[in-house]
Amino acid sequence: MTIQIGDRIPEATLTTMSDDGPVPVNHSDLFSGKKVVLFAVPGAFTPTCSIRHLPGYIDLLPAFSDSAVDTVACMSVNDSYVMDAWSKQAGAEGILMLADGNAEFTRALGLELDAIGFFMGLRSQRFALVAEDGVVTRLFIEEPAEFKVSSAEHVLANL
Repeated sequence: MTIQIGDRIPEATLTTMSDDGPVPVNHSDLFSGKKVVLFAVPGAFTPTCSIRHLPGYIDLLPAFSDSAVDTVACMSVNDSYVMDAWSKQAGAEGILMLADGNAEFTRALGLELDAIGFFMGLRSQRFALVAEDGVVTRLFIEEPAEFKVSSAEHVLANL
């Protein structure tokens, strides 16, 4: 079942890259007591994700901070090495790059995407959500092959 507005974010551990290698990001450390914008992409380095999705959040990061957002995070069903390389290539300083390598969090949200036909396996749908203290307050799920409602501009306008 797909997560809904008013639902609590499911418990999960994601990973991010540190100077010492991959480190777990605990659910409560990420969401407890914070306002978080989490957007998900089907794949790092893929065209729409690299040309439009991530750059929009990079460009508008100061505006999210001005809107009392504590954390802007990007998630993909990739490993933390790929997410780190993508972050460096894109200049995504200030955005928390999260890997959901086994798609456990994505499945818990009910937002998985079968991309086998594109030789990508199981991925995340393109979406964005706003969570306050671990509860979803806004949810923007894209229709297949669309990029509208999960854009940084749309999410910011709906905070």
